[in-house]
Amino acid sequence: MRGVVAAGVVAFALASILEPFRAYQLATVCAYFCATAGLTVLTGLSGQLSLGQGAFMAIGAYTVALSQNAYGDAGGWMLAASLTLSVVVTAAAGVVVGLAGARLHGPYLAGATMAIAVAVPAVPVIFRETFNGEQGLPVYAAPAPVDVPFERWQAWIAVSGALIIALGMANLLRSRYGRELRAVRDDEVAARLAGIRVARVRVQAFVVSAAGAGLGGGLLAFLAQTVSPGAFPLTLSLFLLMAIVVGGLGSLAGAAWGALLLVALPDLAHEITASLTLSPATAQRLAGNLPLAIFGLVLIVTMIVAPGGVQGALGRAARALRRRRRASAPPS
Repeated sequence: MRGVVAAGVVAFALASILEPFRAYQLATVCAYFCATAGLTVLTGLSGQLSLGQGAFMAIGAYTVALSQNAYGDAGGWMLAASLTLSVVVTAAAGVVVGLAGARLHGPYLAGATMAIAVAVPAVPVIFRETFNGEQGLPVYAAPAPVDVPFERWQAWIAVSGALIIALGMANLLRSRYGRELRAVRDDEVAARLAGIRVARVRVQAFVVSAAGAGLGGGLLAFLAQTVSPGAFPLTLSLFLLMAIVVGGLGSLAGAAWGALLLVALPDLAHEITASLTLSPATAQRLAGNLPLAIFGLVLIVTMIVAPGGVQGALGRAARALRRRRRASAPPS
């Protein structure tokens, strides 16, 4: 818990001193962290493989867009209300999906959630009058209440949301419910014999995961000040899943590393594309596919070199360093 608070203090300090563009990138990392933290609970702790996290982010983003456009000028408190509403709406969607998928496992659950990830971005196209189709919706954002660059204000909001998610998830992991999640993941039969209601635990994991994704999607809508179906493709759900695996499955620190990679790797892909002499059509195709290829390569290398992800490798390095220090210390 102290580590979460310390990380929050560092993030607030960085948001206050970074230049506007870097502050915006930090805010984007915080938005993705909300989604990866939720997916960590669902996949890393309860063992449910989901490919629909991007769909929940889309639901949260459109919820914020609709509420802000309707009531955003009511006062500065409306943004907090819109983000809270995004959590509530996506949590309700998580109940529905969780109940539908409670009896599914492995590839069957992955296939069902992948269908959701494909279907949800199509809803704005079908209900064009409400969601403005593929063009999407603008998101009303009131000016910052203090005299700072707007990107810094966005970063403060995003860091606050990520800190709330991190504190909530940290408490959950240390609670009885967190132990029940791990028990269900490790052995469902033994969990039932121990008196754990497996179906309820699995549905609750979907609700928690969806709530985190909803807040992350709402923050992304606030940051971009626009939301469209193209911002939440199926590849986003794949990126989120790969992010928690590369970062370290089952830990909040791993979710943070994964969120950082989600922002850093597209920039790396853009720099690689810009450094090559290519035709415009080839450069466009490469820019669209290179981030996924790089992420896949990073995933393969991580699984070979560090199966526990970035956080697992750092933990092993820290333990080895402590053992070396104890071995070299003079006997007392």
